[in-house]
Amino acid sequence: VQLQASGGGLAQAGGSLRLACAASGGVFSNAHAGWFRQAPGQERKFVAGINRSGYRKSYTEDVQGRFIISRDNAKNTVYLQMSSLKPEDTAVYYCAAGATNWINRNANDWPYRGQGTQVTVSS
Repeated sequence: VQLQASGGGLAQAGGSLRLACAASGGVFSNAHAGWFRQAPGQERKFVAGINRSGYRKSYTEDVQGRFIISRDNAKNTVYLQMSSLKPEDTAVYYCAAGATNWINRNANDWPYRGQGTQVTVSS
């Protein structure tokens, strides 16, 4: 499975961005999916995960209530709607797929990883 993330950019604090991750080369609907982020000098951290069907979701406490993960298996795409953005949300965001559990917070346990998309939030 190949993953291609898009939708990053510059936003003001309090604003919104929507990230998309398009999958190809495999049966995406069979895979749990997730988003991670990595700020400069920090390790890659779990942001949100979604199960194969899209009915079960998990978020890190930092984004709970502000971010929404969703997927459209017909389009082989997973989304991350980010609202009420804060400067501390600034990071490179990565999509991932294929972990055995959608709440797995270890980036190394996700075998399929896309390239990142930069999100910068100004104060």
